[in-house]
Amino acid sequence: MRDTAAADEPSIAVLIPCYNEAVTIAKVVDDFRRELPEATVYVYDNNSSDGTADIARARGAVVRREPRQGKGNVVRQMLRDVDADYYVMVDGDDTYPAEAARELLAPLVADEADMAVGDRLSNGTYGEENDRAFHGFGNDLVRRLIKAIYGFEFSDVMTGYRAFNYAFAKTMPVLSPAFEIETELSIHAVDKRWRIAEVPVAYRDRPEGSESKLDTFSDGTKVLLTIASLFKDYRPLALFSWVALALCALGLFFGVPVIVEFAQTGLVPKLPSALLAVAFVFAGLLSFSCGLILDTVVKGNRKAYELEVTRVYEEKRRRKG
Repeated sequence: MRDTAAADEPSIAVLIPCYNEAVTIAKVVDDFRRELPEATVYVYDNNSSDGTADIARARGAVVRREPRQGKGNVVRQMLRDVDADYYVMVDGDDTYPAEAARELLAPLVADEADMAVGDRLSNGTYGEENDRAFHGFGNDLVRRLIKAIYGFEFSDVMTGYRAFNYAFAKTMPVLSPAFEIETELSIHAVDKRWRIAEVPVAYRDRPEGSESKLDTFSDGTKVLLTIASLFKDYRPLALFSWVALALCALGLFFGVPVIVEFAQTGLVPKLPSALLAVAFVFAGLLSFSCGLILDTVVKGNRKAYELEVTRVYEEKRRRKG
């Protein structure tokens, strides 16, 4: 039977999504078991063919399998399966230091944040260690887009090293199937006004023999499409207002000469231009109307989400009680 002090200790889960990480997974599991001996280390194997699961199991990790390929699918299942007060999510490629885990958890334990982000960029280690072309450019582009759309400037959006609390984990709707998951986590946290802490962490490149599964251009395109899709889902009025403005501007471009000519001659000789102008303006008004309707739907969903978060907090208090 556990004593009272032990029962009051917060539970911690280390979540490691893995696909063919046999070269590094033993060290990653060992490092986190050493730095967080009170935590349970979970390795979710995503159809590895190199014995990753067997190595992790031999090192003392709880190993589970996720057959749907893609990091987003793995993260979705991890958050559904695992119950803990605090979660640390890290890649299995040994690029993030386990020594920083307690620093990531500190703002959560102090109830100062709901998600902590391991920032690889502020201290310059990512730029020094990462030799893959365009990765830094892609990260900066995504940061700027999120800043422009949501008004929050992340130092590092694409990091795979994060920590979050129970309420965040159990109310996070993971829709992305693959590497877009980091962008989705970041945008969700900003849009739902979760408290975010950024913790600088050292970064080291993959060791020799370990290969990245990230394709710069195809996965970068998926990330940009995810940002556009979430912009539509979370901020429809802003999106459709910009579309409406562009359509109305085109309508004026084609329509003003027709109006000027009509004022001078009383005739409308450019009937196709007049019809095109009306069509563009009508489409703009229709776009703005769609934005208003969808904005009402989003606000309703946001209220329902807030109630769900409250329910999860109450559930957590009952568990503790």
